[in-house]
Amino acid sequence: MAETPDHEEQAASARMMENAERTTRFLKSLAHPSRLVILCRLCESGASVGELETMLGVPQAAVSKQLARLREEGLVAYRRSGRSIIYSLADERIRRVVKTLYDEFCV
Repeated sequence: MAETPDHEEQAASARMMENAERTTRFLKSLAHPSRLVILCRLCESGASVGELETMLGVPQAAVSKQLARLREEGLVAYRRSGRSIIYSLADERIRRVVKTLYDEFCV
């Protein structure tokens, strides 16, 4: 007769599923060329929308749209510097993942 999972195993499975869902959202955020390039650039240092626009060669509205998505997902942070808004990566874990992707696929 098969044993039924105990409460601890069920809780661990629930946490694993929750983590998998969060990771899937993170990976979906990376699955766009412009967003990935923005994140790779932000690994180096903070950047303004204008700097990202110049680097990507796309209109400001397109950059802002991608930054909004990255902000919603909690991947980028921003601060005001005079009249500019400077974007940066939200935390070190994001930097490590993006840097690994960069090292594996971009150099």
